[in-house]
Amino acid sequence: MQLFVSAYGSSLGKKSERLILKEKGQVVGEYPFHDLEQVVIDCLGVSISTDAILECMEHGIAINFMTPNGNPYAKLLPLALTGTVATRREQLFAFRDSRSVDIAKAFIGGKITNQINTVKYFAKYRKTANPEDYSQVAGLLDHMGEVAKGLPGIKGTCVDEIRGTVMALEGRIGNMYWECVKLLTSGKIEFPGREHRGAQDPVNSMLNYGYGILAHQVETALTLAGLDPFGGFLHVDRPGKKSLVYDFMEEFRQPVVDRVVIALVNKGAEPGMVDGMLNADTRRSLSNKINERLETPEYFQGKKQRLKTIIQLQARRIATFVRGEAKYKPFVSKW
Repeated sequence: MQLFVSAYGSSLGKKSERLILKEKGQVVGEYPFHDLEQVVIDCLGVSISTDAILECMEHGIAINFMTPNGNPYAKLLPLALTGTVATRREQLFAFRDSRSVDIAKAFIGGKITNQINTVKYFAKYRKTANPEDYSQVAGLLDHMGEVAKGLPGIKGTCVDEIRGTVMALEGRIGNMYWECVKLLTSGKIEFPGREHRGAQDPVNSMLNYGYGILAHQVETALTLAGLDPFGGFLHVDRPGKKSLVYDFMEEFRQPVVDRVVIALVNKGAEPGMVDGMLNADTRRSLSNKINERLETPEYFQGKKQRLKTIIQLQARRIATFVRGEAKYKPFVSKW
């Protein structure tokens, strides 16, 4: 299980074999360490004892820190990880050859397919309920599919040669995808279109917060697979930028986060906002829904597996790919 700490003034400590959560000095939860997978702290004013940190590290429990807007800013992981030097060395070498082209296109190909499948998933309920919106969505879906046909034809000897073309194609399809989302949530909530950091409307705030949770999940999976989260392919290098996390997240944004947010909006959820940010109750509710989604089984490699397990398996696939032991295929969620 994942424990989210969202209340200002909370404290975390250790008692026997349990992590103790207190709010306003009162115990509000006790969690056996062997049941925990991650701890996420998404607010300020939280304290955690060193013996609790030590126990978490000995049990392999990551402690993640992010702002109420969903921006991850720190992570504590056990020093003893399972990575090998060979994997990291090949990851960096791969940036300069055709492996970088193949995997960058795979990440974006997976994202585009999952965008199309997410729209199809929600559009089927609109076919009879709102034929006019459905007709517009169907037209956009056709156009997205046509533009996507250009991806396999993009060629280059390393990712630097194709990055601009791939990102331009991804941007065109992304604009149509968010236009579809706007249509699929019309009448339920005001959605101005996709905005990233600094967004103050409820839908973008929920998306940004959800992507923050996903980023922690993805980074942990990459690290445990022996990969360097900073050594990406599609996203350019920048000091402090975890480019591989952003690369790898692309194929999971829609099945893990977008589906949850769109479903909540369509069910009439009313996100609480304070000073342009989600309030603690909304963050707690949204994190619970995303965790439920991560526990949801999907078909992968011929059998049903939890989404969080699929993320870990895909991270290992990246490691085997850069070592030249197997091809990389993105995860595609069904609709």
